[in-house]
Amino acid sequence: MIRLYHGSNVAIKEIDLSRSKRGKDFGQGFYLNANPDQAMEMAARTTRFLNEGTPTLSCFEFDEDEAMENKLNIKVFHEYSEEWAEFVVMNRKNNSDVPAHPYDIVIGPIADDTVGVQIRRFMMGYLSASALVEELRFKGDHAVQYFFGTPKAINLLKRIEL
Repeated sequence: MIRLYHGSNVAIKEIDLSRSKRGKDFGQGFYLNANPDQAMEMAARTTRFLNEGTPTLSCFEFDEDEAMENKLNIKVFHEYSEEWAEFVVMNRKNNSDVPAHPYDIVIGPIADDTVGVQIRRFMMGYLSASALVEELRFKGDHAVQYFFGTPKAINLLKRIEL
C-alpha cells in the first residue's frame, strides 16, 4: 500500500476524469505524487495559475498488488530515457479524446514543464531524442508521477483524510 497525493487549488472529494486536461505527460488522467512536498508545490502553482482557491493536498491510498490482481495495464518508467521522452511527446501532442496509449496506470518521472520549445524542436527534427531527454529532465529533486487514466484505475484509489 502506498500513499499518494494530489495537489490542487481545491480538495478532491471524488475523482472526475472528464475534468482532466489533454496534453499532459502521460495523457488525460488523474495525476498523483508520492512526495507530499512536491504535490504541495503543484497545488501552489495551480492556485497561482488559476488565481483562485487555496493550495490543497488530497490524499489517497493505492494498493499495487490489487492493481496486479485486477490485471490493470501498467507502464513503469524507472528513469528518464528516450522511450520515456518519446512517450511524453506522444501524449503532449495528443489533442483528441482518444488516449494515445493503452495503459490504465503509468508511473514515471515528471517532465519539466518549461520545455515546450524543446518538444517542438524535437518534433521538427532539430533535436535528437537523447538531447530531448536531458531537456525534459525535471530540474528539482527526482520527481515521480502516478497517472490514473481509466475508471478501472481510479476505482483502486481510496481517499483518506490527512
